[in-house]
Amino acid sequence: MTPSPPTPHPTAALPRPTALLRSTRFAGHDTGAQHPEHPRRLAAIDTELARQGLLEGRPEVPFGPATIEQVERIHDPAYVDALRRVAAAGGTWLDADTMVASDSLDIALLAAGAAVAAVDAALDGHAAHAFVLVRPPGHHATPVRGMGFCLFNGVAIATAHALARGLSRVAIIDWDVHHGNGTQDAFFATDRVLYASIHQWPSFPGTGTEDERGVGAGEGYTVNVPLLPGKGDPLYLRAFDERIAPAIDAYRPELVLISAGFDAHADDPLAGMRLSEAGFAGLAERVVALAAAHAGGRLVAVLEGGYDPLALGRSVASTLRVFDGEPAAAAPSNRLDRDPVTGLESVR
Repeated sequence: MTPSPPTPHPTAALPRPTALLRSTRFAGHDTGAQHPEHPRRLAAIDTELARQGLLEGRPEVPFGPATIEQVERIHDPAYVDALRRVAAAGGTWLDADTMVASDSLDIALLAAGAAVAAVDAALDGHAAHAFVLVRPPGHHATPVRGMGFCLFNGVAIATAHALARGLSRVAIIDWDVHHGNGTQDAFFATDRVLYASIHQWPSFPGTGTEDERGVGAGEGYTVNVPLLPGKGDPLYLRAFDERIAPAIDAYRPELVLISAGFDAHADDPLAGMRLSEAGFAGLAERVVALAAAHAGGRLVAVLEGGYDPLALGRSVASTLRVFDGEPAAAAPSNRLDRDPVTGLESVR
């Protein structure tokens, strides 16, 4: 039976406070149909946000590519130059998971630039909340190498930009199911950034144990909450309340960023956690409250993982509704029976 057309959400016409930074250019960096990190991920998000009436009535935040100066606050110039040469030569695989096509450098620079523009919008009072819907993801990219589907670390580059603008305390909350080793590496030795990650353990990339707490001036400013596979909403939210929220409260950040991966969802093929859309909404509600308490509400989320297109679209929508001020309990599931991009039936 052919599904009936989606009914727009009744509040679709209302002004919404969260900026969405998105572009059709992120359909580039084509990794191939079989790669988990493919352009269809963003198409599925767009389809779901349109279905729920969540695309319109938002602050406009223009953005362009990050500058080399902004990128090299995090990444070694030799690595940046190597990516430039590889892209100019037509591309290659950096490892078994991470590819560079001829346009990948441009797309990765644009993704990082979107994260930087979102930080500027928050700091300048144009949009206190922003959701940066870009690819490729970034939190596995270390200062000296790309890995784990990631080329440039957008969250880290945006954080360094905030510090360059004069902030003293920035918090990064990483709820991607995989530990953000690249972000941790970038700020492991500083007290100007608090990095807090909740993730599956053991899992790729093999980092993120509780005893990884920072070094030198950064000791105590890395907080890792590794969880065994199979954990769902209640344990995730309790772990956040008991481990991450107190660290953020004590730190009193001036800006909060989220590495917003959605691969801890129960339907995701690359991990073994059991989160639902409501679970992500619950996490979002907690982060919004922390940003309101300490950072003047300034909150920027940057998309990381999430490899079941349907689950990704629904989870982003539920999270976005919370950013817009809706209570987490009211965030709807709105499950589809069919993949909005491929038209294939979804197994539930």
